[in-house]
Amino acid sequence: MEQIVGEIRRAIGWLDEHLVEFGGDPTRIYVAGHSAGGHLTATAMSLGAVRGGLAISGLYDLEPIRLNYLNEKLGLDEAEAGRNSPLLHLPPTAGPLGVAYGTAELPELCRHSIDYAKAWVDTGLSGHLLPIDGADHFTILEALADPHGALTEALLGIIR
Repeated sequence: MEQIVGEIRRAIGWLDEHLVEFGGDPTRIYVAGHSAGGHLTATAMSLGAVRGGLAISGLYDLEPIRLNYLNEKLGLDEAEAGRNSPLLHLPPTAGPLGVAYGTAELPELCRHSIDYAKAWVDTGLSGHLLPIDGADHFTILEALADPHGALTEALLGIIR
């Protein structure tokens, strides 16, 4: 877990330093991700280079993962789960964040998104919860693939 979170941080740092060399604008770095990518999006929001993000169906508190069978593959200990749980490390300032989930997802996945979005906004950060009615963990991406879908519109709103 720490390796992949570190890789994302280093990649964004590299973009911040080198994007202009490729004709890009380093003041316009936005992040988005689904599932594990939703978690990584949330961890990236604390980086000053990131201007906004869309976290889709992510896991924001890794302690429940540490306590179930999924941890057989991850091997998280209590300290690592804590260090890499975005819910426990909300940044003091950050760009806007949309937190999306499908209403037909497993209740625990819904809870993660609802709790994280609430904590984000309660801290005074700009963001909102985006429940996608009837979508599950996989079909939620249809709302991003559709040019007029709710997630596409949300992402464009964050970028604008």
